Amino acid sequence: MDEQTRTILKYLRLGHLLAHWDELLAEAGRGRFSHERLLKRVLEAEYHAKSDNARLLRRKRANIPEPWEIETYPFDRQPNLNRKRLMALYDSFDYMTKKQNVIWMGRPGCGKTGLATSFLLQAIDRGYRGYFVSFPELVGELYVSVADHSQAKVLRKYRSYDCLLIDEVGYVEIEPVQVGLFFTLMQKRHKTKTTLITTNLGYGDWGSFLKNAHLTAALIDRLTETTHTFNMKSCRGLRGKMDQDGEGDGG
Repeated sequence: MDEQTRTILKYLRLGHLLAHWDELLAEAGRGRFSHERLLKRVLEAEYHAKSDNARLLRRKRANIPEPWEIETYPFDRQPNLNRKRLMALYDSFDYMTKKQNVIWMGRPGCGKTGLATSFLLQAIDRGYRGYFVSFPELVGELYVSVADHSQAKVLRKYRSYDCLLIDEVGYVEIEPVQVGLFFTLMQKRHKTKTTLITTNLGYGDWGSFLKNAHLTAALIDRLTETTHTFNMKSCRGLRGKMDQDGEGDGG
């Protein structure tokens, strides 16, 4: 390859073609490809390479602490979890295409975060923009935004994600202003985006940290209208055993 061709390929960001130039020319020279087939091969290879790079970039930007995959979840050690129902939702991908929410409720260490993360990763791998944020981090950012008058910017940021995972809802008590902003965010995402939530509290206990009966009722009403709820309160804790194995549990 001459330097001019190399420069052109770099400018056009055709990295896969640049890396496999000699290989493709050799295959074409052996008569394996017609001109049309060679061009299609080059275009398809570039498309797949760029698609995979974009997928990896979306994963990187999603702020996911541990990339738990559904294939690694120990369903055999969690017999009280409705695996059939959960996998039917995961495989159908309805939670994204129909803009539905999914909430996992259960004790710490039963694998809620791992399952929610696997749903988030599937959405990201299929081309959607996703993000992982803990509830304390989210309401903390919302609270700070009040001081510098950037509420609209922060709400717009979290409103924009196709799939937003809010982890550990209910682990901290929040101020009235945070309650109002959290409710506003959920209202803006209602029926337009998918929200995944993990929590250690049942719906009836959400008033204990939101401390606003009216907004709590309104929030739960909106959430449950388009939500798949997985109650994992009777599921066993996985953390101890899996930590010993060096794998962790994913919440």
